[in-house]
Amino acid sequence: MLRSLYAKLALALFVLFALVGATFFIASLYSAYMYQQEVAQRLNRDLAMYIVNEHVKVQGDTIDTSNLGDLFHTVMVINPSLELYLLNDKGEILAYSDEIGEVKRQQVSLDAINTLLQGDPVMPVMGDDPKSVDGKKVFSTFPIENNGKRLGYIYAVLGSERFDHISQMLQQSYIMRISVGAIMLALVFALFGGLFLFFLMTRRLRRLSQSMQQFQQQGFEQTGFTDTPPQPPRDEIDTMTDAFQHMARQIQQQLTRLKETDALRRELVANVSHDLRTPLASLKGYIETLLLKDDSLSAEQRQQYLQIAFNNAERLNKLVSELFELAKLDAGELKLHKETFSLAELTHDVIQKFELRAQQLNIQLEVDIDADVPYVEADIGLIERVLDNLVDNALKNTPEGGAIRLTLDSDGQLVTVQVADTGRGIAEDELPHIFQRFYKKPDSEAAHSGAGLGLAIAQRIVELHGSELSVNSVLHQGTRFDFALPVQHLP
Repeated sequence: MLRSLYAKLALALFVLFALVGATFFIASLYSAYMYQQEVAQRLNRDLAMYIVNEHVKVQGDTIDTSNLGDLFHTVMVINPSLELYLLNDKGEILAYSDEIGEVKRQQVSLDAINTLLQGDPVMPVMGDDPKSVDGKKVFSTFPIENNGKRLGYIYAVLGSERFDHISQMLQQSYIMRISVGAIMLALVFALFGGLFLFFLMTRRLRRLSQSMQQFQQQGFEQTGFTDTPPQPPRDEIDTMTDAFQHMARQIQQQLTRLKETDALRRELVANVSHDLRTPLASLKGYIETLLLKDDSLSAEQRQQYLQIAFNNAERLNKLVSELFELAKLDAGELKLHKETFSLAELTHDVIQKFELRAQQLNIQLEVDIDADVPYVEADIGLIERVLDNLVDNALKNTPEGGAIRLTLDSDGQLVTVQVADTGRGIAEDELPHIFQRFYKKPDSEAAHSGAGLGLAIAQRIVELHGSELSVNSVLHQGTRFDFALPVQHLP
């Protein structure tokens, strides 16, 4: 029952109000009691002086007590709550107005008497109650003097036995009962008002808690929140809600990436297994043939089998190298080593590298470079790899008699690189997939073209340089790849 935040807050508020109510109740009663004592003392402060001046007679150094009995009796009849005592100069009780046997003290402390007789004491001043061993009551007192000599005191206890305790005052005072009842009613009203406010204030917390539980139960895949424009938080609960929504979206994105990565991993394993199995099987087969039939093979056949085995080994080596390279690019382990260089010279070097192969395939390599192409700032080794991959891809997909053109153009801020061919082209529905790793064109002519990692590697390298590798293609007419590099202005 007390597991919810609202229940705990309600219990804490109830305990707090109970403590505050009890404290206020006790403080109110004590204050009322002390106020009643103060009023009684202020109103009757001069009572003892009147008695001394009008009724007490002194003969030399002796107080005449012959008429005190009648005086005490008369005062008790008029005000039964008043208790009169005659004290000597040491505070010892000489006479009193009540019956003998009820007085439990023989002496009253003079400290409180001297305090009250000062000019303006803080009231109420509580003095000893002769009818109690350790009780205190408000009083009125005045010294009895003759020729400057203090002979004793009239000591009048003002509090009656009816109000010896606060509980008695509460029981016998209608106003006090009404006041206490009103206070308790106000506290109860405030308690229920506070509980209602807590209910309203914790409503958003309950919704947030329910959303978090639902998010957990649904496998961290759905938050139940709608995409709304961000608004400035009004309080801490709004901040928590915004933080949870942001966290939930981040978790969803991470889960989506993990699923995509897992799917990609499965696809990678399947593709790598397939692409490794073919050259490995071919390599193994020709090596076994050489081992088993070495004596019966001619030198020409032996050379042919060795060449085929070597080509498959080269294919394996290239595939493994591309896999490692792509893994480094994806993991962010490959750091760019930028430098300023001439892209035009690099382009000519790449063309020379593929010139012999292009002649063997009867494909024309062309270069179109502006005379004023500026220097660029990039990683020369990685940009060379991009050009190699694009030219190699163009050679694989351009039929005999075709042409491949490398173009460099600059607008003063960027140098644009274009690699265009007159090859088979790419169907429109295939264009979104050509940069995916291990993607191969679904036609038989391209089945032997490679593992499908060259364009993926080229795209990642271009992205690391802050650019984008774009493609335009028309089926049976040709394909063009474009990317741009920032110009480096030399001093």
